[in-house]
Amino acid sequence: MAAGSGGLYVVLVLWIVTVTCSAEPGRRQISMQLYPSSHSTPQAGDLLHVRAVGDNDTLHFLFCSQGAPTLLLIHTNSTSSEVQVNWPEFVARNTSGSLKVEPESSLQYSSAVVFSRLLEYDDMNDTAEPTSDLFPPYDLQNFTWNPINLSEPMALLCGADASFTNGSLCLQLSVFDSEGRGEAWPHLLHSVNSSQLEVWLDGIPARATHSRFLLEMHAVGEAYPLSTIDVYQSIDDEYTPSIFKVSQWVSSVNGSSDVLGYALWKPVAYRQARPALEDATPCRHSVPWAQSGSMVTASSGLIRAFFSDPESMALNVSFGLAGEPFYNVTRFLSWTLLVGVGSPPVDSFSPLVVAIMAVGLGIPMIILLVGGIWLCIRKSKGASSTSYEPIN
Repeated sequence: MAAGSGGLYVVLVLWIVTVTCSAEPGRRQISMQLYPSSHSTPQAGDLLHVRAVGDNDTLHFLFCSQGAPTLLLIHTNSTSSEVQVNWPEFVARNTSGSLKVEPESSLQYSSAVVFSRLLEYDDMNDTAEPTSDLFPPYDLQNFTWNPINLSEPMALLCGADASFTNGSLCLQLSVFDSEGRGEAWPHLLHSVNSSQLEVWLDGIPARATHSRFLLEMHAVGEAYPLSTIDVYQSIDDEYTPSIFKVSQWVSSVNGSSDVLGYALWKPVAYRQARPALEDATPCRHSVPWAQSGSMVTASSGLIRAFFSDPESMALNVSFGLAGEPFYNVTRFLSWTLLVGVGSPPVDSFSPLVVAIMAVGLGIPMIILLVGGIWLCIRKSKGASSTSYEPIN
């Protein structure tokens, strides 16, 4: 009985692990195009187009350094949709419509994230509360950006303010043809409907001994920009040790539960390029606030080119809490963001953890079951073997 139950249980565990591992989502065909005309006008900035074709739809990711760095995501219901750019009008930044999707009827959803400002403050009292100690902000639209460096399926953009004696702010875009996880911490789970942006400060000169930084972002959309932030709690920190929360900045129609698009991150940054666990530092986000669409349009060439009447929401992400090391300790800070369409990917236990939990919970149950059966058999045998003397 015990051998049979144990064998059946092992087969069940192996079946669960196999089913978990064999779930294969759809894949996308990825192609990248860096517009060559952008190199003939360096002051215009680069424009990268990543086309991700699925079984019955296409995602267009556009990454641009004309003005403030911007990632635009366009979702169409056609596998043959194309992005068309009128480069002279795009560079002029006078009117919208210099970048559009054909056929226009295929457009399902579009959203953009603009990295607008880098803020720094002197946290002399170690409170991690930026108040009146803010230095003049770095406006990223005024940075000098290097040409985008392609290494498919990734693209790297680095730039610096004119006041920097050394150091840079970099953004690395990754687009995926299949589901998986980022190779580096925080190992965000991605789907074929998402892209990943890693942002880091490397060697930027601090203006105070106790400097901390904030990053200001804008979410832009024609009708439904990212507006609400949901924070989800998890009981699993397998992929990001000591981090049990996920923040999701989502877009929905009139507050419904149907999510159109999202930006997702874990509340952690890292103080080293190749971090160990002790290099993790917490981060926080502000409450999103409405921002003038015209202000964002003026700061980003890509927003000007695509949106005619955009709506915008803004938020700050601040790095470090009270008691955490200051930026000057390592002069490096990295943070990772996932941007996608549809519902965000949801973390779940890995097949290894499922197997361990199944074994850990199942073996005691088998022992109790086998022990109970053995006791019942023992009692029944004892009762049948007992003889009684007749009573006169």
